[in-house]
Amino acid sequence: MLLTSFDPFVTDFDRMVQRAFGWADGNGGVRSALAMDVIRRDDEVVLKVDLPGADPESIEVTTDRGVLTVSARRVEEYTESERPVLRERRTGSFTRKIRLAETVDTDKIEATYDNGVLSVVLPLQEKAKPRKVEIKRSGAEELTA
Repeated sequence: MLLTSFDPFVTDFDRMVQRAFGWADGNGGVRSALAMDVIRRDDEVVLKVDLPGADPESIEVTTDRGVLTVSARRVEEYTESERPVLRERRTGSFTRKIRLAETVDTDKIEATYDNGVLSVVLPLQEKAKPRKVEIKRSGAEELTA
C-alpha cells in the first residue's frame, strides 16, 4: 500500500518554501513551524508557543537587543525494524524570533513548559500599563439652582 499526498496546483518552488519555513495549513497558506498565540493582559503579554514532543532540555528562551528567541529540538528515532511509511510530523531544530517592544521589562521575563506548550510571560514596565487619566474641569463655575 502506498500512502502519498498530491496537490497538482502546488509548484515545486512552493513545496520547497513550505518545507523551509513551515508547512501548509490546508487553506493554501503556510503556518510557522512554531505556532504561537499572544495574549495581552493589563500588566503583561503572554506568549503561548506549541512545542509538542520537544525535548524539555533542548528548549531555550533568550533575549538580546530587543529580540526574544525561542528554540527547541524534536528528534524522532526509529529502530532497525521500523521504517516510516508517512512522515508529516516535523523533526529537527526549530527557532522563532519575536521583536520586543521597548516597554517590556526583559529582566523579569519568565517561562514555563507544560503539556507541550511553552508559556513566556513578558511583564510590562510601569509606563506601558494602562492608567486612568484624571479630567480637570476648566475654570468655569458650577451652576447651582
